[in-house]
Amino acid sequence: MTTPTAQLSDAGVSIWLDDLSRERITSGSLASLIETHDVVGVTTNPTIFAAALTDGHSYAQQVSELAKAGVHADEAVFQITTRDVASACDIFEPVFSRTLGFDGRVSIEVSPTLAHDTPGTVAEAKRLWHEMGKSNALIKIPATLAGLDAITDVIGAGISVNVTLIFSLDRYAAVIDAYLAGLEKAHSAGIDLSTIHSVASFFVSRVDTEIDKRLDALGTDQARSLISSAGLANARLAYELFERTFERPGAASLLASGANPQRPLWASTGVKDPNLPDTLYVTGLVAAGVVNTMPEKTLLATFDHGVVTGDTITPHIASAHEFFEQLAAAGVDINDVTDQLEREGVDKFIVSWGELLDTVTAALEAHR
Repeated sequence: MTTPTAQLSDAGVSIWLDDLSRERITSGSLASLIETHDVVGVTTNPTIFAAALTDGHSYAQQVSELAKAGVHADEAVFQITTRDVASACDIFEPVFSRTLGFDGRVSIEVSPTLAHDTPGTVAEAKRLWHEMGKSNALIKIPATLAGLDAITDVIGAGISVNVTLIFSLDRYAAVIDAYLAGLEKAHSAGIDLSTIHSVASFFVSRVDTEIDKRLDALGTDQARSLISSAGLANARLAYELFERTFERPGAASLLASGANPQRPLWASTGVKDPNLPDTLYVTGLVAAGVVNTMPEKTLLATFDHGVVTGDTITPHIASAHEFFEQLAAAGVDINDVTDQLEREGVDKFIVSWGELLDTVTAALEAHR
């Protein structure tokens, strides 16, 4: 008997944990999840670090050292978070080696305050990458319009990138193009393309939350029949776009030169509606070559009772197209939805970043 998480791995899904803290690293919790729950990577974001720093016990010694050195909060956050990510990279090094760089990855995000600042994003991405010195790190860059040029420049410098906050198919297409343009730059610079990896984080549950709210407000039987279906349909069409784009001659030529495809990553996979199955955004998005990053609660639920039935994406692509035709007919503007979700996503991370800075500022003051 194999576990559901082992079955997911066998189906070609890379399981990454959407959480990191100093306590998880030092207690052995992260190493245990690698061993027992088939976890092969970690993602972080400002909200995750804000929560981790709220429990300051694990960070007390480093905060004390930073306070005595007179470090300001911004730099303290940089030092604290890069240490956590670098430590996690060391834990995942065997996975990284075994999977030839596809997994064993740990993501760290540029400051969300730079989401609309291309030069600032590029500069911080390079600083994060060089500070950690870990080839299995991924630098997270948001898929804002300003982020697209930053993705190209950072990939072009040979740095591996996790593109985050993708909600729409149009923006996802632009993200892939930005990645391919970056590979072209790297190739022209003589960088070994096989050393560059990237994932594109396509958000799932947030799409359902917003669209379901609009469908419920419409109140028609037609609208209600579409509830809780948008997240899966949107992600399935993203997978179709991924497959189709990397078969194009330009992309195929780069792959032939040693480049890696930019894998789709399913993010925001914790179910927010208690009436839905708690593994919906895991077992409903199975296909070879994808990543699913899960909060610990979702990971444990999947391990306990997830039912893995093989590919649950490609058999449903035609019905996903039909769903969006029905959604438009019901009166929901998907472009308006995804634009709103991008704005809210950036704003939420900025709020979390502010909370993180406030927490660290208070901790520094307490040690001075």
